[in-house]
Amino acid sequence: MRRFVRENSIGLVFGLLFLIVLVGQAYAGLAVFNEAQRASGLPDVAFWRYVTSASFGVDVAENWQSEYLQFFLFIVLTVWLLQRGSPESKSLHKPGRETDEEQKIGPYADEKSPEWARVGGWRTSVFANSLGLVMGLIFLGSWLAQSVAGVAAFNEEQLSERQDPVSWGQYVLGADFWNRTLQNWQSELLAVASMAILAIFLRQRGSSQSKPVGSAHEATGVEG
Repeated sequence: MRRFVRENSIGLVFGLLFLIVLVGQAYAGLAVFNEAQRASGLPDVAFWRYVTSASFGVDVAENWQSEYLQFFLFIVLTVWLLQRGSPESKSLHKPGRETDEEQKIGPYADEKSPEWARVGGWRTSVFANSLGLVMGLIFLGSWLAQSVAGVAAFNEEQLSERQDPVSWGQYVLGADFWNRTLQNWQSELLAVASMAILAIFLRQRGSSQSKPVGSAHEATGVEG
């Protein structure tokens, strides 16, 4: 068990932190929601009713979609884009998809290579792009969930103020949806750019996201 925890500590720790923070968000959101209920002369709602509501759903989904957009863009664009001196970049002489030999595809696969890397054809093509495809699909699914929960939450507010509800199409073309969406996108894109650039000059000893402490600033694609 100790070995399993040590060898899987990144996934386990971040998974646990995710659950803790999600529960914390739920309770904080419930408090804010019930304050608004009381201000409108309405009764408080219970915890489980809140976490299954559109209000909570849209808050969660809008963060998930922006995170997976960040991962999707970073995974796909760094196939071609480079950043001199950054450990987040490939080496400057390796832009693009690289050769089959470099990627251990088909006849260049070794005995430990996944089966779909060896067999060729459509399966190898899918496997060769599977990380970006899955991240992109999760992003699209989260974005759709945000729009569905968002229009439900928006219409609840509209009805409480005796205004007409809107359709899903009207909502996704409206300011509320894009305000929620773009404020998350800009923060994620800034975070990626900051990480790629600051890691050129700054170090974190022992981290896989940093160059070794003594590496030159111009060293590219080198991780500690």
